[in-house]
Amino acid sequence: MKLLQRLFRPKERVIDRKTLADFIDAQSAFLVQKGIYEYSRARAGHYAKVLFAEDGFAASVENARWRAFPLGLAMVGEVAEGVLRPYAGDDRARMRDELTALVLSVLDRYPVPPSIGAHGWDAARSELAGRMELTAGHAPKLAMDIPEPLAETYFDLMPIHEKLRGRDFSTTRNYLRVSLCNIHDELTGRLDGPAVVRTLVN
Repeated sequence: MKLLQRLFRPKERVIDRKTLADFIDAQSAFLVQKGIYEYSRARAGHYAKVLFAEDGFAASVENARWRAFPLGLAMVGEVAEGVLRPYAGDDRARMRDELTALVLSVLDRYPVPPSIGAHGWDAARSELAGRMELTAGHAPKLAMDIPEPLAETYFDLMPIHEKLRGRDFSTTRNYLRVSLCNIHDELTGRLDGPAVVRTLVN
């Protein structure tokens, strides 16, 4: 997740498997990391710079962002599935299966995070696959509704002691809702839907 490198690249069109995978990768990383960093800074207040300089806290942030990354992939992957579904026609099931494989391939770009370990990373991958498969059972959700099943899990990963979090869950959930709406708009603006579906199902 080389976030800054990805953020400041020119915004290329999403036209095939590779550009779709790159989009999902970059947007998922940005979604989860921005939330973790901004929440932690807001909670730390004037002491944020000191807190982020501490090795123990830095390790907690690193662990949180890797645990959150599969959640980001699930949310952005569901956005992509909903956007692509109208272009798939009779190939919807094949498109969904191929999109699930593509989302999993994004996770597989990265080595196992040492703080999570191979067993934990495999479990996160299996959960991600299951979440992507669940999209088949319902109509596409509004982007703002996609975070609902995962928002609390994401919030619980914040590297701030639970006693200091107060009533911040709704703020984090709203952050995810707004961000997924923006990601949806970004994808629809950059997407060549028929071209992407062709590369997925052929």
